[in-house]
Amino acid sequence: MRKLALPQPNRASMHPIGLIILIFIVLDAIIGLVADILNLRSMKTRLPEAFQGWYAPGKYAQAQLYLRTNTRFSWMVGVFNLLILLMFWFGGGFAWMDRWVRAMDLHAIFSGILYIGILLALKALLAFPFNIYGTFVIEERFGFNQTTWRTYLQDRIKGLMLAVVLGVPLLTAILAFFQYAGDNAWWYCWMAVTAYMLIVQFVAPTWIMPLFNRFDPLPEGELRQAIVDYARRIDFKLNDIFVMDGSKRSSKSNAFFTGFGRNRRIVLFDTLIDRHSVDELLAVLAHEMGHYREKHIIKSLGIGIVQSGVMFYILSVFISYAGLFEAFYVEDVSIYAGLVFFGMLYAPLDSLMGLVLLAMSRRHEYAADRFAVQTSGKGEAMIAALKKLSVHNLSNLQPHPLYVSLNYSHPPVLKRIEAIEKLVSSPDTPAKL
Repeated sequence: MRKLALPQPNRASMHPIGLIILIFIVLDAIIGLVADILNLRSMKTRLPEAFQGWYAPGKYAQAQLYLRTNTRFSWMVGVFNLLILLMFWFGGGFAWMDRWVRAMDLHAIFSGILYIGILLALKALLAFPFNIYGTFVIEERFGFNQTTWRTYLQDRIKGLMLAVVLGVPLLTAILAFFQYAGDNAWWYCWMAVTAYMLIVQFVAPTWIMPLFNRFDPLPEGELRQAIVDYARRIDFKLNDIFVMDGSKRSSKSNAFFTGFGRNRRIVLFDTLIDRHSVDELLAVLAHEMGHYREKHIIKSLGIGIVQSGVMFYILSVFISYAGLFEAFYVEDVSIYAGLVFFGMLYAPLDSLMGLVLLAMSRRHEYAADRFAVQTSGKGEAMIAALKKLSVHNLSNLQPHPLYVSLNYSHPPVLKRIEAIEKLVSSPDTPAKL
């Protein structure tokens, strides 16, 4: 095992890198708290004009209660996670685990898999009670949960198996490259992760997703014929349309596009079909096709690949930097601990890049709306679909701009409706989005 002894750390003082990481963790928590508070205060008791007549009595108040409940629950989870992290960090947990793993005298790569695996397992175990409460108490209280205990536990077991089957080989490759490839390690890792991302895009629709849900071809009928006719009109090669049994877990509705080539799939939740007209469903699917035609999926994947390359290059600089290990009171340099500690150091840059990606995603949603309206002529139907989805899913109609910037991959629904209305009133002029 690659080993470099460090000076015995003094816990009475903190290494500057540790201080930087701690400041960001606290700052991130404060910014998130401020955004949450502003988001709660931005709620208005008066229903927006665009949604007048769409809510049953008491439904809008229920949506606001749902937001408050989830926000307060997220505060409880966040405080718990922060306290556990700080206690583990300053209590010498990372160092204790490192010594325990080293005492087993395993090969460096096996030691790395064990060290990181234990940390991930502990994190999952700590999150487990909160996940249960969120699903079986909060979602149940507001009428969304359809998950049985059997399904819930099966999902967790399958997720664990996938993490082992897909994650362990990738982690092994990364550890091996940094252990043996020297200066070339970072771009070997970049190539491996890029290949992994591309392979998952191809296999997920046909091999991974069916492990959790059933996907049935949309049966013949008015809806299928309308979609086929629309796809032919815009010259969109349609392999098939699938209906997913989303009601198996939640009464919430959605639709999505996934995969590439022959493995690409357009998927409608069964709950979506149950609540919307043919025109509304066609508008929703036109939006998903718009993402494909505007190359949003490829653009996002390309940015993700570039982002991973930047991360691995910076990782190659810091992975064996002694100060990083001193910050966590670990006495010996190792590749596996370097990966863990770098993840915390890299978090500020990752968050900044995340803000850019979220902003890009919101622009993509506007563009997909524009494509759908201008090619299907179903602008009014799309507005109706967005309103129905927002009402049923108890969406926050008036989120605060800061909260949107930090968390929303889609624009607020009122903004989307406003942009679509502009397109409907002047279909030949692109709306300013």
